[in-house]
Amino acid sequence: MSLIARIKQFLGFEAKPDKEAKPDAAKSADTGASKQEVEKVAEENAKPRIGYIHLSGCTGDVMSLSENYDILAELLTNMVDIVYGQTLVDLWEMPEMDLALVEGSVCLQDEHSLHELMEVREKAAMVCAFGSCSATGCFTRFSRGGQQAQPAHESFVPIADLIKVDCAIPGCPPSPEIIAKTVVALINGDMDYLQPMIDLAGMTEACGCDLQLKVVNQALCIGCGTCAMACQTRALDMTEGRPELNTDRCVKCGVCYVQCPRSWWPEEQVKKDLGL
Repeated sequence: MSLIARIKQFLGFEAKPDKEAKPDAAKSADTGASKQEVEKVAEENAKPRIGYIHLSGCTGDVMSLSENYDILAELLTNMVDIVYGQTLVDLWEMPEMDLALVEGSVCLQDEHSLHELMEVREKAAMVCAFGSCSATGCFTRFSRGGQQAQPAHESFVPIADLIKVDCAIPGCPPSPEIIAKTVVALINGDMDYLQPMIDLAGMTEACGCDLQLKVVNQALCIGCGTCAMACQTRALDMTEGRPELNTDRCVKCGVCYVQCPRSWWPEEQVKKDLGL
């Protein structure tokens, strides 16, 4: 079974029915292999087709991807096929893809971005919210419109608000290491590594306020300081064993909530611990 078939099976996607065999699909006299068998071998050995789509963001995520100097050449030449990307491939029409990395939130006043996002969902077997703008909205949530370039663009939302997202890699930007490891895990079909990214698909918790409301206020915080260490803008400090948020620094990237070990605490266990 090919990588993409394994991923689709893991995610519960229905396999497409095989096309009916044509009369000319008889076994070749030279090879003894049927056309279907040859196509199956080719599919299993094909490299994953990856596309990169940029919406509303700062391009920091793709810059972080490019910082994987040590494996980037190997990754792009021998491990995957980059088939679409505004800055990576000279191609106007969006092809079918195994994986689409979508960077940036989507502007509700930008018809082009809306149509492009819908096309991504149609053309890609898997859609990944690449970076916090795409996953949670990040700093684009602060937009009120009126900026000089596009004054009418005022509403920006995470892509999961409009389409089904299969996995997410939050971060502002995600580290080069986690990007590389995630792509390699996809190539190798390492579902144990990918499971947290799949669980994060459609996540809406975006800032220290969510951490305060859903972890600290629920008596789940253990004072480990992981959230403060993970915060990329130093918006969190540990005060008397609990995180204290500086709202002026928070960019709503969601990393603090994702990294908090108690944000994953099952609701059933919480109720049991509280005697509810």
